[in-house]
Amino acid sequence: MQLPHGLVVAVVDGEILNLYSNTGDERQPKLSAFELGPIDGDNKSSGARHSSSSANPDESRQEEDSFAAAVAAKLNQQALAGAFESLFVIATPKTLGELRKHYHKALEAKLLGELAKDLTGHSVADIEAALAKAN
Repeated sequence: MQLPHGLVVAVVDGEILNLYSNTGDERQPKLSAFELGPIDGDNKSSGARHSSSSANPDESRQEEDSFAAAVAAKLNQQALAGAFESLFVIATPKTLGELRKHYHKALEAKLLGELAKDLTGHSVADIEAALAKAN
């Protein structure tokens, strides 16, 4: 995948958000750390439909969904403010599903792609390789 200069790559799971920006060009991408500011993960209304049961024994699911909603809210805010021109999201499948529920139209317009994969904690080289395979 060709990564335009300035592309923001969000790597997300239920607890961690890592952001990168392509500071290189389309032929020689170089991902560098990118900051959007703090994430307020106190959106307890997101995930309220999930209850603890044998099918969903993890009681932290609500916190994970709240974090995903907060990440989407922050990305929406930044998309509306013009903080980035394009975005690619890499997230765990559950987190990606929750993120999609909260995307604003302005964010969707800037979204170049998504990848349902857990890459939080991986190296920049691993993320660049995953992006190359996503095309």
